[in-house]
Amino acid sequence: MKFGKKAIAAVGSLAMLGSIAACGSNSGNANSGSASSDGKVTLTVWAWDSTIPRTVKGFEAANPNIKVKIVNAGTSKDEYTALSNAMQAGSGAPDMAQIEYYALPEYVTRGYMQNVADNGAKDFGDFYTPGTWASVSLNGGVYGLPMDSGPMAWFYNKEVFDKAGVDPTQVKSWDEFYEAAKKIRATGSYITSDSGDAGFFDSMTWQNGAKPFDTSSDGKTVTINLTGDDKVKGFVDWWQKLISEDLIDTKTAGWTDDWNKGLDNGSIASLLIGAWMPYNLLSGAPNGDGKWRVTQMPTSDGQPAGSESGGSSLGIIKSDDKAKVDAAYKYLEYVTHNKEGIATRVEAGAFPADNNTLNSPDFLNVTSITDADGKAHEYFGGQKFNEELATAAKNVRAGYKFLPFEVYARGKFGDFVGKSFTDKQKLSDGVKAWQDDIVSYAKQQGYSVKE
Repeated sequence: MKFGKKAIAAVGSLAMLGSIAACGSNSGNANSGSASSDGKVTLTVWAWDSTIPRTVKGFEAANPNIKVKIVNAGTSKDEYTALSNAMQAGSGAPDMAQIEYYALPEYVTRGYMQNVADNGAKDFGDFYTPGTWASVSLNGGVYGLPMDSGPMAWFYNKEVFDKAGVDPTQVKSWDEFYEAAKKIRATGSYITSDSGDAGFFDSMTWQNGAKPFDTSSDGKTVTINLTGDDKVKGFVDWWQKLISEDLIDTKTAGWTDDWNKGLDNGSIASLLIGAWMPYNLLSGAPNGDGKWRVTQMPTSDGQPAGSESGGSSLGIIKSDDKAKVDAAYKYLEYVTHNKEGIATRVEAGAFPADNNTLNSPDFLNVTSITDADGKAHEYFGGQKFNEELATAAKNVRAGYKFLPFEVYARGKFGDFVGKSFTDKQKLSDGVKAWQDDIVSYAKQQGYSVKE
């Protein structure tokens, strides 16, 4: 099977904002009735990922008694709000849903997700990358399977870096990145941009080895230690230096037209971002065709280390309807574990979470990506970019944990840390204010809190 030969829409996960409604009923499935008298089952799946609908034809051909209806209930926060409202109301929820890794613990804690360990998923640990498997293996169960992954990598415009006399493949440490940022700024460009992104903050502190959050095994106590974690502080101090010296673009918000324009014209010269970025670059910055490359992330000490940025699980909403759960598991397994289902999605641009694909020569040797008109582009100048991204996946640090109300926490990041990107406060002060709000919220929700 050859990869990278079909066109897609952008499939990367976007930064999440917003909060989730209070816990309610866990019996809110949209199709809560049992299988029909003829044994046929219809599954409703909420997913915004553009590769998911491509799997339906192959799955239904192999499972003629199961029909799959894909519904785009909104991207990220919009879907989460709709899903929580449906669960609270006791009706209108889907049978399955795409849920980003950072949001999954919240839904598990609320009792919304079906544990699929005993369906066979408990034996899949070696199939997936350690980071993605850890993200779905929670509280002794398996609450969904990895759809894709987003190991962090450094995407850069080689033309701009050549002009500045910088070779990113030789930039290993954060200190070296800082020196490179000064040279890039001297050309009139910024080395990268950040106007205050909670997902980026978490990914960068994760990459540095930070572990600011934890939840007790009984789910009653949370640890929130952003201000006391030396690895968080290390990133904050380094990033503050780049902000203070005007070495990163703090005014251009990510995923806006202006941001794409900056990537397109080279005024934003690189991104520290997830491995799902290639197709987004092709569509958002077409004039960068042939100019961009990928390399490994710089780290605080120059030694290889990584983290995830984005990526989603596909999970089954908890239900007492065995026929529905069994049918849903068949589709879950097809999309995320079956060779054909995975290949269908990877051909369409999803970055894989399984080790088989990440080690496949067909995947590793890809040098082009295909636009919506079917035209192949060597956007990365002939580089085997998947090979570099697969290495990034292997470098992801294990052990990082999300809060059981991470959706709320990320939604409040901009309220407290956003001012740090407009020179109104220090980044450390913003992080302290953010922590105070998260602690207050946790106590309101009935958690015991350790700081």
